[in-house]
Amino acid sequence: MKPVHYDKCPLCLSEKTDSYLRVKDHFLSKEEFDIFRCDDCGFLFTQDHPGENAISDYYKSEEYLSHNDRTRSLSALLYRIVRSLMLNRKLGIVKRFSGLNSGTLLDIGSGSGHFVSFMKVKGWRVSGIEINMKAREESSQKFDIQIFDPAQISILASGSFDCITLWHSLEHFQDPFKYAGEIKRLLKPEGVCVLALPNSASCDAQYYREFWGAWDVPRHLWHFNPDTFRAFSEKSGFTLIDTLSLPLDVFYISTLSEKYRSSGLYFISGIIKGIWFSLLSAFKKERRSSMIYILGK
Repeated sequence: MKPVHYDKCPLCLSEKTDSYLRVKDHFLSKEEFDIFRCDDCGFLFTQDHPGENAISDYYKSEEYLSHNDRTRSLSALLYRIVRSLMLNRKLGIVKRFSGLNSGTLLDIGSGSGHFVSFMKVKGWRVSGIEINMKAREESSQKFDIQIFDPAQISILASGSFDCITLWHSLEHFQDPFKYAGEIKRLLKPEGVCVLALPNSASCDAQYYREFWGAWDVPRHLWHFNPDTFRAFSEKSGFTLIDTLSLPLDVFYISTLSEKYRSSGLYFISGIIKGIWFSLLSAFKKERRSSMIYILGK
């Protein structure tokens, strides 16, 4: 199928775009893809990526951790440790910015369902959206939570959620502006949206360049940094309330990056590099590996 090509920047519509970096799909296909950069707004995006009907082939792996809890590897172990440790932090963020101890929550990109299950235990009325049918069915049955197919988002009632979360999901969407419109529709007037995204301006992204694990082409289509996400949120009609970070993500991403560089003892070197990047960005939030953005209507 014909790849998706952009003649203009998807964010600001400038025609001044050019190749920034050529990156291999280290995870699965070993194909190479160009990441383009807009000269006017600085936005980075994957050029000539697979379209909606072809992209599913690039997720078909037992090693794709957000869809599968059965994989056993050092990277999978670290991923699950980080996921578990961050659950309480995510709960705290939702409670702090929603101003609620319980309410209605929709998790878009719910994967294997651990976050929505955790929030359900904490008293929230939860549901999810997940594109992977197997992950959707397994998490729904395991945790007794309603998980929708993305095509069903339009049938959900307007103004029905106190909080909508996207933990590393927006970068996968073929049309992020369409999803932003649906999110705005689904939120209650005082509702908030909490998004986590890799930071393409981070210390680790600059260090690893084409080996940075969070490029994850062609599954990641959009490569935001704090400046370009602010522009995206404003264009989508949201107010950017606050910006936070996910401090443990750097260890998982650094480990992946070391693995992609074929480093010996990649797990150990990734942890050491993660500590180093954490120190470098300790007083520079905008240089941290993953960012959390809080949006209001």
